[in-house]
Amino acid sequence: MPTPSMEDYIEQIYNLMESKGYARVSDIAEALEVHPSSVTKMIQKLDRDDYLDYEKYRGFVLTTKGKKIGERLVFRHELLEEFLKIIGVDHENIYNDVEGIEHHLSWNSIDRIGDVVNYFKTDKKRLKELKKIHQASEVESSK
Repeated sequence: MPTPSMEDYIEQIYNLMESKGYARVSDIAEALEVHPSSVTKMIQKLDRDDYLDYEKYRGFVLTTKGKKIGERLVFRHELLEEFLKIIGVDHENIYNDVEGIEHHLSWNSIDRIGDVVNYFKTDKKRLKELKKIHQASEVESSK
């Protein structure tokens, strides 16, 4: 399994390739707020671990293994964002909260969070009831 740092790179590479059709070292460095030399070192490591195919001076592409992991990481990120929205976390906190917790949850926990999200998505009345609870607790905490 990739380390949390490797996951961040794979997720970013996957997102760039999906949105732009390619991922450049400079794009990854900018998105992750790291130096390009750090990106190059990680790309070499991801190549050694068969998450991507890298040819010096020619670029890189995700392997089948890398794409599968990338899809799963993006799914995890989006699921956690959706979960935090459902439970009433303020919009401005969601991205940083997801970044803070996504690497610390087991896939079993992610699957159970998916069950909770689906529980609320399949019956809009449940979601409305939960929002009433959010509103009531906000009123109570503002007293």
